[in-house]
Amino acid sequence: MELYLVMSIVDRKKADTMDAILQDMNFSLVLENLGIGTATSEHLLLYDLQESEKAVFYTIATRKSVQDLFLYAEEKMYIDIPGNGIMMSIPLKSICGGSNLEYITQCQKIGGGKPIMEFKHELIIVIIKEGHSDEVMEFARAAGAGGGTVIHAKGTGTAEVKKFLGVSIAPNKDMIYILSPSDKKTEIMTTISENCGKDKPAEAFCFSLPVSAVAGIREISTDFFNNEN
Repeated sequence: MELYLVMSIVDRKKADTMDAILQDMNFSLVLENLGIGTATSEHLLLYDLQESEKAVFYTIATRKSVQDLFLYAEEKMYIDIPGNGIMMSIPLKSICGGSNLEYITQCQKIGGGKPIMEFKHELIIVIIKEGHSDEVMEFARAAGAGGGTVIHAKGTGTAEVKKFLGVSIAPNKDMIYILSPSDKKTEIMTTISENCGKDKPAEAFCFSLPVSAVAGIREISTDFFNNEN
């Protein structure tokens, strides 16, 4: 199966443009939520995640649709040029239910292509107690992170989470998305865990996902698109 979660992070003033792009391409599922960018000014040209209001879009796409979406966003909003947002695709392993799969893919045939074994970027996701994002990002930047986007969330976990992970799932949480080069991922996550982990006030818990294609850092990564049979 070759399906991907595509995340697009743009300034809120550009949200209508991104939404129009996704609607023009007739994606079956498009979700949007709001976030706050956290990068310092010196990382603006590299990550476009300065302190500002952001809109985050999610959609599920086939391999071909990912390529088409990246190229369409490049044409309509210059997503390949730093300062216009970030797009990334994350491989999905499975989708439950044949009807759900048909809905997402619009009955397109999927598969083929060579498996991607190496990923140059990863998306670090940090779950923390609300109000500690500045502290966590300070340590993340010290470890090499360019910036992040903060999403407010609500925890719904049980006491079992406290038992096994040592962290409580309070009603209000923050989630931080940090797009990182793969070779910096371990240092960033280790630094966050050591300084903001379960025994610290932030109670940070983090994990990472592989990113197969990226646009908006310096240029669109072509490895993903060129990896065809």
